[in-house]
Amino acid sequence: MHPTTPTPIFLFSLPRSGSTLAQRVLAADNNIATTPEPWLLLPLVYSLKSEGMYTEYNHNVCAIALEGLCNELPNKKNDYQRHIHNFCTDIYKDLSKNNELYFLDKTPRYHLISQDIVDIFPDSKYIYLWRNPLSIAASIIETWGEGRWSIYRFKIDLFEGLERLIETYSNQDSGISVRYEDLMTNKENWREIFDYLDLKFNPRVLSEFTQTQLPSELGDLTGSKAYNEVSSEPLEKWKKTMANPLRKAWCKRYLLWIGKERLEVMGYDIDSLLKEISDIPFSFRYLISDMLWMPLGFLYCLTEPYVFIHKFRKILKWRHIHVHR
Repeated sequence: MHPTTPTPIFLFSLPRSGSTLAQRVLAADNNIATTPEPWLLLPLVYSLKSEGMYTEYNHNVCAIALEGLCNELPNKKNDYQRHIHNFCTDIYKDLSKNNELYFLDKTPRYHLISQDIVDIFPDSKYIYLWRNPLSIAASIIETWGEGRWSIYRFKIDLFEGLERLIETYSNQDSGISVRYEDLMTNKENWREIFDYLDLKFNPRVLSEFTQTQLPSELGDLTGSKAYNEVSSEPLEKWKKTMANPLRKAWCKRYLLWIGKERLEVMGYDIDSLLKEISDIPFSFRYLISDMLWMPLGFLYCLTEPYVFIHKFRKILKWRHIHVHR
């Protein structure tokens, strides 16, 4: 065991927002320990939620049972959350092998439980990393869809995740808000993050981050391999991806759903983004493919074929096929 328990840093963002780059830059400082995408808090926090989990053991009943258990504790749910806090900080402590001051937990889908994390870790540090939402959508298509329409697989991030993250940021006084575009275009913006952490900013971290090793299958390996320095090169790539008329129409609807006020919280202007969409040169790239996959994406979300395929593979062992609740 280490003599000092590190203060957790939570890096909140949507996937494809540059969070892995930010993690590697911060980890280049000797005061910050980290590991790629722990996903540690998601099952712990969801243990008390009646929605969002389907399991063989019937999670709905489990949530009811745990709620009853919490009611038996002296301070109810607060005691349960305190034990989650202590459990996680012990793990962060064991992962901080050089007695670092901070442990950085970067798990993109923490956006779903961001308010819960703030409640459980009130004295921690919070970095909210925003990126042009159209750039995020385009990056999802290029990275995980290989250019083809794949937004339907990440709706929870682009819609519910974004909504919860903005709400969490808007409801609290602590934390620092930064834009990916600002970090890429002005290296001095990194200084604000280090100042927030009460650490001295050394510009060398912006080149030495390439030496930061994060041994895991999770995280953004694409950007890590493609860019060996902080660069503004990726900022305009989304326009080529979103150039056909179906994608441009989707982008406009998405921005209107986010709305002016929420975009302003993130640091973006809806009128400027809508104009950028209108100014994108017309393209037929992936148009026919999108006409097929956009409606199929709706059916994919409705029927969840992954669950069916998972069960179908067990059909010869029918005793292992169960109802998930």
